[in-house]
Amino acid sequence: MAHEASPGNRIRVWYRPMRARDTTEGHRASTPLELLFDLCFVVAVGQAAAQLHHALSEGHVGHGVLSFGMVFFAIWWGWLNFSWFASAFDTDDVPYRLATLVQIAGGLTVAAGVDKAFEGDFTIVVIGYVLMRLAAVTQWLRAARQAPEIRSTAYFYAIGITLCQILWIVRLAIPGTAGFVGFFVVLVLELAVPAVAEARTTTPWHSHHIAERYGLFTLIVLGETVLSATNAVKEGIAEGEHTGELVSLAVAGLVLVFSMWWLYFDQPGHARLERGNSRWTALSWGYGHYLIFGSAAAVGAGLELAVGFDSGQVHVSGIVTALAVTIPVAIFLLSVWLLHIGPTNECRPIAIGFPAAAVLVLAASFGPAPIHVTAVLAAILVGVTVIATHGEPEPG
Repeated sequence: MAHEASPGNRIRVWYRPMRARDTTEGHRASTPLELLFDLCFVVAVGQAAAQLHHALSEGHVGHGVLSFGMVFFAIWWGWLNFSWFASAFDTDDVPYRLATLVQIAGGLTVAAGVDKAFEGDFTIVVIGYVLMRLAAVTQWLRAARQAPEIRSTAYFYAIGITLCQILWIVRLAIPGTAGFVGFFVVLVLELAVPAVAEARTTTPWHSHHIAERYGLFTLIVLGETVLSATNAVKEGIAEGEHTGELVSLAVAGLVLVFSMWWLYFDQPGHARLERGNSRWTALSWGYGHYLIFGSAAAVGAGLELAVGFDSGQVHVSGIVTALAVTIPVAIFLLSVWLLHIGPTNECRPIAIGFPAAAVLVLAASFGPAPIHVTAVLAAILVGVTVIATHGEPEPG
């Protein structure tokens, strides 16, 4: 391993120079610290999904979806920036671990502010977000000082991130529509920082490591979806009524989540990153996962709403309940199609199957048993991918 300490350099374990990591390093896997980071951040994902479910249950569909999207950006963007920086410069020494601890604290603060954010008060979310982003600035300044080959890029990151944090704080003081518009202006600026910075000198991220990091977070978000749906079914069964409907819905939900897992991991992410081998491929793949992560989390909220509908605990329409599941599933399928497969994929059944399944899933919203039909459609798509790729060599 790259960071193992021998007896001769044991005194240096507490501190290692932050050099660019080797992009061809073999067996590059997620570290225990990265896994802890993911587990802490999924707390915020769970809070956001829970509040989305609550808003949908109250009939506040537009407000709930918009608030979820805004809060989820703070969670996802903090996670994304940590993961790509770690892929390029992880030293796993004491200063690095402490900076990561601050970022985790910021993520948990964001989680603590989710409830207020859905009420329109983003103060706590911004405090947590700014905390983890400024901790990232210290990491970039360290990289600029110790890795001269990417110094200008690192300084651009540090300056750009800092300016964006100032704007987030200023935005809190802007009321009404102007403040709402200001959110999306600063969001675009945040997204622009890596795009402009990487045009100077590309940071040395590791394609297999990045693909694994995204895959692990997808797994954790899907796990949160299963937990949310399971808790909802448990509460419904405890009421002693509608047991048959709830058990049937639980089976459909399990098949759906399992199919989503299968479809995401069927095509290895690192193959797409290596095949594109460009800054724009990395940016589009990395940014596009906002839709994959967000839709996977939203499926959990939708399944909870469906449980409440079947057990008579919520009073929204059946169409709204169905769309709360079918829309995020369709977004998930289209996002996986675009990021992992592509419209021009040589395997035409797969290239056509994903968008076709997404359209059929949306259409199922207006028919009987929409959740069950969605699960069947997702399972059929899994079957199509298995049959279509049978006997083909595994991509590198």
